[in-house]
Amino acid sequence: MTTVELRSDNAAGVAPQVLAALAAANTGSALGYGGDEVSARLEQQVREVFEHPGARVFPVVTGTAANALALSAMCPPWGAVLCHVGAHILTSEANATAMFGGGVLVHGVPGDAGRLSADGVRAALDAVWWGDNHVSQPAVVSLTQATEQGTLYPAAEVAAIAAVAAERGMRVHVDGARFANAVAALGCSPADLTWRAGVSTVSLGAIKNGGLSAEAVVTFDDAVADELYFRTKRAGQVSSKMRFQSAQLLAYLTDGLWLRLAGSSNRAMARLADGLARLGAHLEDRPEANIAFVRVDAATADRLRAAGLLFYDTAPGTIRLVTSWQTSDEDVDATLAAFAGAL
Repeated sequence: MTTVELRSDNAAGVAPQVLAALAAANTGSALGYGGDEVSARLEQQVREVFEHPGARVFPVVTGTAANALALSAMCPPWGAVLCHVGAHILTSEANATAMFGGGVLVHGVPGDAGRLSADGVRAALDAVWWGDNHVSQPAVVSLTQATEQGTLYPAAEVAAIAAVAAERGMRVHVDGARFANAVAALGCSPADLTWRAGVSTVSLGAIKNGGLSAEAVVTFDDAVADELYFRTKRAGQVSSKMRFQSAQLLAYLTDGLWLRLAGSSNRAMARLADGLARLGAHLEDRPEANIAFVRVDAATADRLRAAGLLFYDTAPGTIRLVTSWQTSDEDVDATLAAFAGAL
């Protein structure tokens, strides 16, 4: 029986180019803690990719660390972060933002299809008792790109939300665990989805998209960078052999590799979603990146598992399917055949 991995893009392997970059970095000696040539080249590459001469990059080893440290550098301990009610930073990171931020609160705001809206953020901010020291003061709006529902924020939506945040002197953070998928799907530049739209700081994901053990915080805000310089060390996220973290990220961002990998993942999901629609499967939202949620009853889900599909149950009657850079046409065909037999 053929097994098809659709649980998470975290389950995929490492892109050969990233492994090759690690091997290439494993020669000679280099100054530790980011003082090496590879780390310097990474910062220059980030500035080129994001078209920002002052961008700073801080490699870390997990996405949770990237999010929590970024937010802790953007928000005072008496402050609060607003995000979607389903955002990973609220539901799945064990209060890491509160720990690294000295008690920073994370508040969920509802929104359709996993997205915040400018009107929803404004309503949430209008309800705050501003200037009252009994109440946490919102300082950051955090967007997930692509969202946990597999939907996207076009640049205009990011800018609209950032404009509302700016009215209150707030910063905007992007949890970019699947940022490459969003850039590839929307066909715009990384700059258009970040600093040009009013974003201060991005948690840049790589592991889900062919990386091994390196994520990063990219910031366009000097004040945030100044804090991250110390906060990353205090959190144990400044690797002594940083060249190996930097080598992964440098390979990832060089010659468009990150977008090619994400594009492959997105195309696999688009083909899968089209096939499922033809079979009459009920998709909760049209996938815009590499995540789909499908309504199936428990018996159908059991038949799909018996046919070799690996996936997560996310709610009663709903399963989640995630494609990765490794998902092949044969994997998609096998998945559709399993659904044809199970529905």
